[in-house]
Amino acid sequence: MTPTITAFARSPDRGRGLARDTRVRWALEEAGQPYEVRLVSFEQMKGPAHLALHPFGQIPTYEEGELALFETGSIVLHIAQRHAGLLPDDANARARAITWMFAAVNTMEPPILERETARLLERDKAWTEERMPGIEDRIRNRLGQLSRRLGDAEWLDGEFSAGDLMMVAVLMRFKASSEMLEEFPNVFAYVARGQARPAYKRAFEAQLAVFTGMAPAG
Repeated sequence: MTPTITAFARSPDRGRGLARDTRVRWALEEAGQPYEVRLVSFEQMKGPAHLALHPFGQIPTYEEGELALFETGSIVLHIAQRHAGLLPDDANARARAITWMFAAVNTMEPPILERETARLLERDKAWTEERMPGIEDRIRNRLGQLSRRLGDAEWLDGEFSAGDLMMVAVLMRFKASSEMLEEFPNVFAYVARGQARPAYKRAFEAQLAVFTGMAPAG
């Protein structure tokens, strides 16, 4: 059965690939799985039909038969477990890849999102300027730790996995202002490798097509 995911009818990121449906699209593209997209407006996201799928009124959601999922990490993990290409066959390597998925959203993403919120939504607050150095120090600390662990490797743990997909997607939050990421050349190159993957390019183009008014790919 072809799954259906939800995405913004009009994405706040203006099609730059930062909306979280891109992560799910990317996973499906890596797995070679067709999918359909149902676009929802901000008003529809707060309506009862969408809230039945996502109790917090966000995107994406994932529907496949009687199964309905929300939360990007959960959806990507489900896809990776169901289809080849995103998790290693070896049990220990598989567990490590899943660990990197959790690290991406639980360790790397929070301070990056805090910085983004301060820059975009709270820049007029008196305390924003005072908080920003501390936020950026926390991000640099995490990037430094990731840089040391990555070293000269192409991916985080052997072959590309769902752990890399989630980590690259999180680090792409720097897309609009990459100066901090550029301080760590190996991490910067790591993100570029992820974005160069054909599956990512297809996912990005599909999301961009929604913003530009073209028929979205699926």
